[in-house]
Amino acid sequence: MSAAAGLGGTIPPRPPLITEGLPAPPYPPGPPSGGSGPWAVLFDMDGLLIDSEPLWLESERSVMARLAPDAVWTESDQAALLGGSLNRTVSYLLQHATRPAPPEVVAEWLMAGICERVGRDGVPLRPGARELLASVEAAGLPRALVTSSERRFMDTVLASTGMRFDVLVCAEDVSVTKPDPEPYLLAAKLLDVNPARCFALEDSPNGVASALAAGCRVIAVPSLVPIEAAPGLMVVRSLLELAAGPAGLVLPTDPGGVLGG
Repeated sequence: MSAAAGLGGTIPPRPPLITEGLPAPPYPPGPPSGGSGPWAVLFDMDGLLIDSEPLWLESERSVMARLAPDAVWTESDQAALLGGSLNRTVSYLLQHATRPAPPEVVAEWLMAGICERVGRDGVPLRPGARELLASVEAAGLPRALVTSSERRFMDTVLASTGMRFDVLVCAEDVSVTKPDPEPYLLAAKLLDVNPARCFALEDSPNGVASALAAGCRVIAVPSLVPIEAAPGLMVVRSLLELAAGPAGLVLPTDPGGVLGG
């Protein structure tokens, strides 16, 4: 962490939100009409494509040591924040602080710490992530990254891993993050694809709730928290179980396993 970050710098101003043309809440239940347009694949980032949760745990513990030296930050605390926004994490940390600091300072401590770690050491991809991304690209399907992380961290991860997407949606692009459907609705709008023609891949209950509410076809690959299959929600153990074709995502081990159509 730089000296400036250690003193608690400020977060850059948020860019204008891209919300024009999005449905207004309350959102209608269930998916909209699917039509016959192209399929697209929408990817979560943390815990789904990258194994960043250990890095977040390390960063959160480091910040908590400054806010409450005698507190113990556990994996249960981390699981409670899975799939949430930076603001939610900061709020949770401050609720347990005995030496509180301004929220913007705590946010900077977190972001500076994890971005420094990823920039220095990189971040491992989850099993099957690179293969599935290559399969989606080869099939010619539009693809988007839909993350609750801040742009600063997203850009650091993309620079480290070399992953590429047609559309990027991060925390600064929306007025409210997951579990609200706005991030997925925005990604579908920017891709010009009906949300019902989008496969959304998620690892957390918050992300699943967001994608389901947007009307996407959701596939969960649980990381820290178990997720049960439900109507409109398929659960697989790993991205290695998935591949892409012109008709959408497929299960290569199942001869009839076309998930689109």
